Amino acid sequence: MTSQHWKELIAIDRYVVHTNDILHDYDRQIITKLYQPLIGPIGYSLYMTLWSQLKEKEHWGKEVTHHYLMAMMQCGLPEIYRERQKLEGIGLLKTFVKEEQEHRLFVYELIPPLTPHEFFNDGVLNVYLYNRLGKNVFQNVKQHFLYPSLSKDQFKDVTRSFNDTFQTLHMSEISSVQKEVKSTLTNKENLKYVGEAKSNGISLDDHTFDFKLFLAGLSDTMVPKKALTIEVREAIQKISFLYKIDPIEMKNVVIDAIDENDEINIENLRKSAQNTYLFKSGESLPTLVEKIQPDKLKEEEKELIGQNPEDELIPLLNNISPRELLEGWSQGAQASKADLQIIEDVMFKQKLTPGVVNVLIYYVMIKTDMKLSKSYVEKIASHWARKGVKTVKEAMDLAKNEHKEYQQWEETKKQSTNKKTRKPIRKEMVPDWLKEKEENSVEKLDDEEKIKEEERKMEEILKHYRESEE
Repeated sequence: MTSQHWKELIAIDRYVVHTNDILHDYDRQIITKLYQPLIGPIGYSLYMTLWSQLKEKEHWGKEVTHHYLMAMMQCGLPEIYRERQKLEGIGLLKTFVKEEQEHRLFVYELIPPLTPHEFFNDGVLNVYLYNRLGKNVFQNVKQHFLYPSLSKDQFKDVTRSFNDTFQTLHMSEISSVQKEVKSTLTNKENLKYVGEAKSNGISLDDHTFDFKLFLAGLSDTMVPKKALTIEVREAIQKISFLYKIDPIEMKNVVIDAIDENDEINIENLRKSAQNTYLFKSGESLPTLVEKIQPDKLKEEEKELIGQNPEDELIPLLNNISPRELLEGWSQGAQASKADLQIIEDVMFKQKLTPGVVNVLIYYVMIKTDMKLSKSYVEKIASHWARKGVKTVKEAMDLAKNEHKEYQQWEETKKQSTNKKTRKPIRKEMVPDWLKEKEENSVEKLDDEEKIKEEERKMEEILKHYRESEE
């Protein structure tokens, strides 16, 4: 969250909690066990705090200011705003705002969670939950929502039908009653029935998948247009986002999923997409290290970017994933599982954005002879998390300002290691965008040739990604 949150929300802005449905204790279990690992403890606390403002069997809470939330959750407004966006993105909250003379009025509409069946068949949420929890915990959580079904093979269905139990009316009575019922139930006061609300899960912007390109050259004999239902289109959009499958590749994925009735089986669609992803990557299913910086943070950052030479790095670090950056250092070779695990752990535990993690990778690789030191990465990541760093620009500025302190951390570690191994300490390299913060007392680097070689290597990487963006 950047310092510009005040443009969207300030503490004196008022809000009221609303829901179109009745939230049950079972919903609480679903949110706790299935959603909390994805939104984190603070996002979970925000949802529960808003829920607590609804009295039992009531659909509207009391209008209050955001000071109430800050006091109840004991956290600042930037964090509340950031966590609110998480709830919106994952489909648990809708936000509406009305501009008034002295302040804004927000309506926070709580959305019931997906049912366990919908969640575990979502195709995106279930995959992310699997990667967050791991196989064993995921299976245990899933088992919590399963129960043995009744085997009806040895039973006879003796259930009575409606017409066996109730006597029908005469046609004259039906006509008269229908008019009266219709008049009584006409909604004249903009009222809604309880239970009309339903969670649709996560939503993706239309621009996340180019359906025009997907449909171009796709004949009706290959994929019947009638098979591309709204549900199938939504599934294609989610699958494309999750597995990074472009519209051209998606044609083959969809063709593989068509059944004998010329219909697209969504489960087969997911399996086909997974096989495509695994074939291309040779890795496990998608994880956090595949993500890139959110567009909203890129937009907010534009106002902060000046004319400094190092700002040329910002678009690069904003538009590639941590995995791609690691592979860039290796000239396209696959990143090691150990390095990916270090970065995955940092993104999960410290909740750093992908762009900030890219700055972290860049900084540490330059300083530690192209190696990711787990303890060093985690220490800096923890510091940046406490500082609330969200954008690439903020991370680069903080690295400049705190470079000497980070240098002392590394030197202390090297000295400790040196006492045990008695090997000379290698002088660290410093990225160009950090040099302006260095003072004259900084020692010259010993191996000038190696430094130049690493600088040339980094320039080749930057050139490669600049060309790929054009």
